[in-house]
This record gives sequence, structure tokens and C-alpha cells, in this order.
Amino acid sequence: MSKSLFIAEKPSVAQEFAKALKVGGVRKDGYLEGDEVIVTWCVGHLVTMSYPEAYDPKYKRWSLATLPFLPETFLYEVIPAVKKQFQIVSSLLNRKDVEVIYVCTDSGREGEYIYRLVEQMAGVKGKTRKRVWIDSQTEEEILHGIHTAKDLSAYDNLAHAAYLRAKEDYLMGINFSRLLSLMYGDAISSYLHTNYTVISVGRVMTCVLGMVVRREREIRQFVKTPFYRVLNEMEFEGRSLCGEFKAVEGSEYYLSPKLYKENGFQEKKDAEELIGNLSKNPPLSAIVEKIERKKEKKNPPLLYNLAELQNECSRYLKLSPDETLRIVQELYEKKLVTYPRTDARVLSTAVAKEIGKHIKGIGGLPEYQGFAQEILESKAYQTIAKTRYVNDKQITDHYAIIPTGQGFQNLRSLNGNAGKIYGLIVRRFLSIFYPPAVYQKVNLVTKMGRESFFSTYKVLEEPGYLKV
Repeated sequence: MSKSLFIAEKPSVAQEFAKALKVGGVRKDGYLEGDEVIVTWCVGHLVTMSYPEAYDPKYKRWSLATLPFLPETFLYEVIPAVKKQFQIVSSLLNRKDVEVIYVCTDSGREGEYIYRLVEQMAGVKGKTRKRVWIDSQTEEEILHGIHTAKDLSAYDNLAHAAYLRAKEDYLMGINFSRLLSLMYGDAISSYLHTNYTVISVGRVMTCVLGMVVRREREIRQFVKTPFYRVLNEMEFEGRSLCGEFKAVEGSEYYLSPKLYKENGFQEKKDAEELIGNLSKNPPLSAIVEKIERKKEKKNPPLLYNLAELQNECSRYLKLSPDETLRIVQELYEKKLVTYPRTDARVLSTAVAKEIGKHIKGIGGLPEYQGFAQEILESKAYQTIAKTRYVNDKQITDHYAIIPTGQGFQNLRSLNGNAGKIYGLIVRRFLSIFYPPAVYQKVNLVTKMGRESFFSTYKVLEEPGYLKV
């Protein structure tokens, strides 16, 4: 009997596929097997690019004479720590009774690369290969991904991009790390009093380091220039306001050399002089010269992609980007949110048609039940495809990170930060179905003698999405 082989990127994902496929067989060493289905897994990367000494022993010694290192054909090798799992996967890929291979690694460039390297090293020939592309690990999404799986060749361009990225990183790292270490390593070692120094160079790492260095230089070269502002406090329409002095036309200090700029003095004594002049005739009062009121709308922000979520978690939860990624990956693997490694902040038209299911699912959580019910009753989700939150042109591999509306049995096992991140994702998602918040913005100009003070404040009139 012929069988289908499903290969996932990690054991936990393989377990979800096995559940969805109702694989009732016994778990074996490195795979699960049923009557018609075999499910196996990688453990991340099983294959890597070989170091230069694998091409020729002479490259083991770092020398300027052997640079640049530019092989015509690149060599690959199995990572020693995962050799056993590679052998298991390789043998399954080449089993005679396996006719169809379903590639279920992460739906993205790196996931594609992980499988293609394994297939390349295993020497797979004559098999039908299908690519499963999913946005979450719910059973419904997994089965849909299997049902709509395309031929693997449809993703050849993605694989080419992955290979090219890896080769670029490899060549840049190998050549420039050796070059700079040979040229400057001794000088740095002498300065640091170390035996040797390796200068690591990378496509991303070195660019980020350059940004840090540039910023540090700006900080060191910055010269503080103190200046002195004059503020007043007043009551207006039942609220306490702060007004800022500006030397506008008509002011005694208009275009005065005493100013640093129009809202501040170079010398403290000049600011105190102004205060003294204004305070000569108590009680102090100001005349409203101009008042301007206008309404402002603030739309719900776009949905989270990974970078935006990392920024939010850094700002509010003091989490590092790596820690945020680890947590949101955990939420994904527990079926609570969609695929996290996305750069899109919008939804696809396809998922917009099914978005009501997500909202209904979230309504099962008491904390969000009221919001979900309000959205469903208003039917706001039915027109979401016509808004800026849905745009197929802004999506490459995956749409924005949103809650699946499932996996709630796993909520209890989340730690504090994981629960908070899940809450951020849910609230951001629900907010896009609410109207904008409406403010009344008031610009006020008051006069004290010849001098003008400027105040601005906002009043929230309609909370809109902020209620979420």
C-alpha cells in the first residue's frame, strides 16, 4: 500500500499534523506511522553549508593569500548533533512505499530552505512533492493547507531566494571576517591585552553595529545648549492649562538677540526679567485672543507584524526582541495566534471572508466577550475587506498576526508575559472593527500685556476603538 509522508520543521508541529490526520499508529524513533500516513520532523536545520577546509585543508589556516574564497560549487553537510534525525528523515523520504511527500515546514523562505537542503542531501528522486502552506496550526487550517497543497515546484523561486540569501551570508561572513581579523586582529588584541581577536562580519550584524556606532558618535559629539522657557498656568473652561511664551510679532522680544529661539531665552536672567515684568500688577490675568476648535479622528492602528509587536513589547513590557519572538512562537504553536514571522500588517481578502469565525471564537473568552458580541451585532466585520486593513498587495508570505479564536485550553499554561502579549494581539485585532476615536482639539492663544502664550489640549468626545 502506498503512503504519504508529511515532514514538519519541529516535533511539536508534527504532533499537530498527526492529530489533524488522525494518525493512530505507534510513535517510532523519529516519526509516527499510520496505515496510510507517515509523519516525521526536522529539528530546525539538519543540513548546513560546509566550512572552507571541507573544500581544501589549506583553507583551515587563515591567510590573505587564500582570499577571496569563492567556490564555484557549494558543499553541504549534515549537522553532527542532528545526524540521527537526518538519517531517519532521509530513509523515510526514500522509502519505496512513500509516493507523495507533503512538505510542512514553516511557510516561509527559511522553512523552504530547511526542507530543500534535506531533500538535496537525501537524494530524493521520482516522488510527488506537495507544499503545505498554512497561517496557523489549528486543525481546520492544517486540513485546508493539505487539501489545497500545490506542487513543490510552485515554490522554486522562494527556494532560489533562500539559497541565494544563505550563500550571500556565507561568502560575506567567511571572507570579510577573515580579512578584517587578519588586518586588524593583532592591533585590537594588543589594545585589549588578549591572545587573539576575531572580527565577526555579517550581513545584518555589521549593519546594525554600524548604526549603533554612528549613534554613539552623535551622542558623544552632541553639545548641550541650555535655554529657558517661560510658562504660565491658568484656568480655562474648568480645566487647568499650561501656556508657553513665544516671541511672536508684537512681542517686546520679537527677533531679540536674547532669544535662543522664539520660545526660549539664552540666559536665565532674561527669562526671569520677562516673568518680573508680567508679574508687576497682581492678580495676574490673561485675555483670550484666539481660540480654535476642530475635530480630529484617530483611526485604529494597523495590525501587528513581528517588528511592530517587538517594538510594543519592548516599550510596554521591557522585553527583548528575541524574548518576544520566543513567546509569540509559543503562542503560534499552541494554536492561539497565526504565523508570527510576518512583515505584513494587513489581512488578505481570503482570510477577511472568514474573519467572523475568529471573532466568534474570541467571544468565548469572558474578557473579550462584550467586544466580540458588539462587533458581531454591528456586522462591522462584513465590510472589513473594503478598509485599509485588507490589502493583498502588501502581503508577501503571510498576513498580519491575529488571534485564531481557538486553542483556549492552552491559555492556562501561559506565563505572565505570554498572556500579556496574547492580550495585545487580541485587542489590536478587535480594534480594527470599531470606528475611529474622535477628539476635539483646542488651540488657545492668550495675551498678558504684549506677550502671547500658546496652549493646546484635546478632549475625547467619542472613544471609538479606544474602548477596546
